[in-house]
Amino acid sequence: MSTITVKDGTEIYYKDWGTGQPIVFHHGWPLSSDDWDAQMLFFLQKGYRVIAHDRRGHGRSGQSSEGNDMETYAADVAELAEALDLKDAIHIGHSTGGGEVIRYTAKYGKDRVAKAVLISAVTPIMIQNDNNPDGVPLSVFDEIRQNAGFNRTQYYYDFPIPFYGWNREGAVISEGIRHNWWRQGMMGSVLAHYKGVKAFSESDFTEDLKSVEIPVLVLHGEDDQIVPFAQAPKAVKLLKNGKLIGYPGFSHGMPTTEASTINNDILEFIRS
Repeated sequence: MSTITVKDGTEIYYKDWGTGQPIVFHHGWPLSSDDWDAQMLFFLQKGYRVIAHDRRGHGRSGQSSEGNDMETYAADVAELAEALDLKDAIHIGHSTGGGEVIRYTAKYGKDRVAKAVLISAVTPIMIQNDNNPDGVPLSVFDEIRQNAGFNRTQYYYDFPIPFYGWNREGAVISEGIRHNWWRQGMMGSVLAHYKGVKAFSESDFTEDLKSVEIPVLVLHGEDDQIVPFAQAPKAVKLLKNGKLIGYPGFSHGMPTTEASTINNDILEFIRS
């Protein structure tokens, strides 16, 4: 397996295929780089170099007890980008990975990142507080934390239902996708997933979004039951060079279930 060892000794697993302009994929909680299969193959065949890593505590990366926070996630990406000498890169993040992309780009990516794509992203901030009164209440994240920490075998089997919108009338469950989601989740560290809830729910990306000057494409399903669609217009409003595409009826997991649409919209953005 391909890995790098970051400064605190944690091993970060990554895939690196092809040549050409690099596209770096950042996965969501509690998954792994395998969640990008439909994108990795598509963009590889279009002539791009495609890279995806397993976030620390996820997938095949090391299960460190510390550093399960957004600052460290972004720092790990910076070390990976330096190790692979990634320049003129496009960074694409889904859900928690969207936050990771914008934090990395704002703090480390000035001379390395050409464009960014945020898909179903947790930006600018999810949790309800004085500055974000219409956010998601803390009690919701406490429930996720409790289940991910102490009931995750069943919770991860049930979670794909709203994740992919399979609780909507007429929806048909894909058992393969469901089991693949469960497989990815169970590969990771229960501790990292437990701590990761705070990272994706309470991190505030407002200043990151404001500081980024590169073109950023924001994609969000209008029937997202995990990260409400209302997040997307807020993020775009903060960006200097942002564009929003909303998809009526699409779920949080649309990179998998709606891969053809998503991939082609990203390709058009990259080529523009």
